[in-house]
Amino acid sequence: MTEKTDPGNIIVGRGNITTDMSDNHRNNTYDIRAGISTIEDHAAFLCSLRAIAELNNTHIICFNADMLAGIRHAHAAMDHSVRAYKKGAMVSNTLEMEALLYAAGSRQCSLAASFGIHPGENHQYVCCYPTSQKVWDELVPLIHVVEDSWSIMNPEKQANLRDLFGITDEEIATTNGYRIVDLVLERIALLEVYR
Repeated sequence: MTEKTDPGNIIVGRGNITTDMSDNHRNNTYDIRAGISTIEDHAAFLCSLRAIAELNNTHIICFNADMLAGIRHAHAAMDHSVRAYKKGAMVSNTLEMEALLYAAGSRQCSLAASFGIHPGENHQYVCCYPTSQKVWDELVPLIHVVEDSWSIMNPEKQANLRDLFGITDEEIATTNGYRIVDLVLERIALLEVYR
């Protein structure tokens, strides 16, 4: 299933990812897939991504899935960053960094960079905007697309997200502990409000 939205946002359900987010991403034309990469040379990997993106007139954003509250988090970061991109209201120089800033819920590029790729094995949500099957085909040597297993909230991941996003015991208590994803998404939405 694919959901088209206005130029610059999302196509969901492509590849091996299924999601019920289609109603929330109208007018978007991006695609997010879960993937794994082993990166030995960080700069060379980024250079390869940029070359593929430039040849295909698209953007490729790689989110560190271990630091995200699942695929909804990646979609929220893309929705906000594409909206800022279209309005000419980005605080960063590139859409890729803008998406990482939203993923981090921060205006600090140094913090946002940790929400991207790193040397070693990477669990990722990879976004292509605007979407292009040719780009996905060209990414095959770099990224192995897999089923999304990073949206599952285990206690360790919840504790990590609480630390990353400063979620308090009081906030968790108001949600009976079941809505940590919603609390993270609130942090992302607040970043747009306070820009």
